[in-house]
Amino acid sequence: MNVVAEHKSRTAQTYEQLRDAIVDARYAPGEKLRIDHLSRELNVSSGATREALSRLTAEGLVIAVPQKGFVVAPISRRDLKDLTEVRIEVEGRCLAQSIENGDLEWEGRVLSVHHRLSSLGHVYDLLGKPEVRRWHKLHEEFHDQLTSACTNTWWLRLRHQLYIQSERYRRLSGPADETDRDVAAEHAMIVDATLARDMDGALRHMKDHLNRTTEILLASRMPFTDAR
Repeated sequence: MNVVAEHKSRTAQTYEQLRDAIVDARYAPGEKLRIDHLSRELNVSSGATREALSRLTAEGLVIAVPQKGFVVAPISRRDLKDLTEVRIEVEGRCLAQSIENGDLEWEGRVLSVHHRLSSLGHVYDLLGKPEVRRWHKLHEEFHDQLTSACTNTWWLRLRHQLYIQSERYRRLSGPADETDRDVAAEHAMIVDATLARDMDGALRHMKDHLNRTTEILLASRMPFTDAR
């Protein structure tokens, strides 16, 4: 591997590690991200760390503060509501295109990931359990596969960015109170309507699913920067 390729590889790895750490709430909203400290912790150059932080800034997970450096983006109720509104729109567009364009192979992928996700049950609310990380990965793959037959790469790129932002809020909430919620049933309704090519039903179930998550997060004890 040449020097340029190696630098790009290190930067990409650093970006992914920092992104995952922020989404997993290992760095708190508003926490300062010191380049020298992160470089030592991740065993990478300060240049790779700075480039990774710049990329995270462009994606809204990090903020560059003049004269102070980089900090983890704060969270607010207003931002979460706005994020959910946009995500419903974009997720819906991607899902609608997938329903129009999806073939049998796409249907098989959706059924496969849904089966693997539902087989884990409700482990997502068991904080600290190793199965939780697998649930998070499968949950991301579930939403990815539902929309994977969308042919507009820009919509898909934006959808993924919005998913990551939403996931950060969900992870920050910790073990939220979801005792009266059946996430597996919500997923099943989305899948059933999607594979039946019931576009109106699929979009309605997806909207309800995303709004329900937001309602629970807004009622949680997350460190929002704004009042109710």
